[in-house]
Amino acid sequence: MAGSRISAREFIDSVLDEGSFVSWDTTPVDVGADATYRAELDRAAERSGVDESVITGAGTVHGRPIAIIACEFAFLAGSIGVAASERIVSAIERATAEGVPLLASPTSGGTRMQEGTLAFVQMVKIAAAVAAHKAAHLGYLVYLRNPTTGGVFASWGSLGHITAAEPGALVGFLGPRVYQALYHEEFPKGVQTAENLSAKGVIDGVAPLETVRRLVHRTLRVLVEPSSPDEGAEQAVTDIDEVPDVPAWQSVILSRRPERPGIRQLLRHAASAQVPLSGTGQGETDKTVLLSLARFRGVSCVLFGQDRSGQSAALTMGPGALREARRAMRLADELRLPLVLVIDTLGASLSREAEEKGLAPEIARCIADLVTLPTPTVSVLLGQGTGGGALALLPADRVLCAQNGWLAPLPPEGASAIVHRDTTHAPQMAAAQGIRSRDLLRHGIVDGVIPEFPDAAEEPTEFVKRVGAAVAVELGGLARESADTRYARRLERYRRLGLPD
Repeated sequence: MAGSRISAREFIDSVLDEGSFVSWDTTPVDVGADATYRAELDRAAERSGVDESVITGAGTVHGRPIAIIACEFAFLAGSIGVAASERIVSAIERATAEGVPLLASPTSGGTRMQEGTLAFVQMVKIAAAVAAHKAAHLGYLVYLRNPTTGGVFASWGSLGHITAAEPGALVGFLGPRVYQALYHEEFPKGVQTAENLSAKGVIDGVAPLETVRRLVHRTLRVLVEPSSPDEGAEQAVTDIDEVPDVPAWQSVILSRRPERPGIRQLLRHAASAQVPLSGTGQGETDKTVLLSLARFRGVSCVLFGQDRSGQSAALTMGPGALREARRAMRLADELRLPLVLVIDTLGASLSREAEEKGLAPEIARCIADLVTLPTPTVSVLLGQGTGGGALALLPADRVLCAQNGWLAPLPPEGASAIVHRDTTHAPQMAAAQGIRSRDLLRHGIVDGVIPEFPDAAEEPTEFVKRVGAAVAVELGGLARESADTRYARRLERYRRLGLPD
């Protein structure tokens, strides 16, 4: 079996500040074990050095409080029975009551067979407690250790806002030994591994034990540090006379320069903290988008956007990318964090697979979810804004546009092909359709324009820092408003768009 066996105490000691751990455990509840099972429990306790298969408590990471739950595999393979379940649920409920984030680290063979069905249904109780914790808008972080299988993976092991796993860890629903016994053949190799599940978008990533403390620290910075824009953060230009009156086609050409900075440069140069996430959590991932927790100029957010470095004419965003966008929206709602969306797309995928996997319905659901999201939202047209893939991320409380960013139902060449039956009229179509930042500001589609001096590709670092500062200013202003006010204004904005004043 790949991977190491990290003990519960080793995990706790590696993550928490030295000497900060305080146990929340009490004597395990009496499960009425018969003599044979009692002897097994006693031997497990003697061998493992703990009194149950799970340890709970609280401590700090760089001084920030966090609750912690860690399975101990040496105690009956980390299996969960009634006593272990009660300990887990009590810890979750206490973390919720005290208003602290929770870090859970399962390693388990699943349900404790000695307790049968009664132990099996305990997973419902644990999942319900996690759901209540998340409903209180408190962070739930999961680190899967080797191995994590069965009901544990199918309940509290799969409910994290962020989920990472130990390198080489066996992670799966049905344990390979059980599969072989039931079906008389080996489970396909390479499927139930942390690395494969990360690649497929089931979990966010793979992290060695020595990096988990740093990951938790960055996450807590985003989740619990007060949000307030730094002094000196610059807002976007809102006066149309300050936006250069240049041909729309010029902006289209400049937005397509390979050197133009995108969302990755924005994170690298403008974010003071970031926690990369990946995939939908439901077995899909799309290389044309990027999801992260982030902090810009003193303001925390969930960041989701289209990644220009992952796109090409042959690789454009599909329905999985939009489902990942909807995961970002759920994260923002559950964590009560603002949502920042970056639009920079060649357009949505035109393929049989995209059609059959629901591209158009996902665009519709993204728009509906975003326009009704309770948390503050800011969209940034960073570069190209083509078609439904751009529109899906547009309807935010505040919409910013890079000076050479643009928004259109089709690329100008496509519009030219429809109207003129050629692509040579693309420059004229770009001008006629009002796609450039100056036109978008005049029509009320965007609220501000982020300057380029004269082109973001010529000053990439300075440009993305201006973007980060402008985002922070907008989020700071939105945070001072009630959710009802933001929602009503958002709906009214799109209700009146294009109508006479």
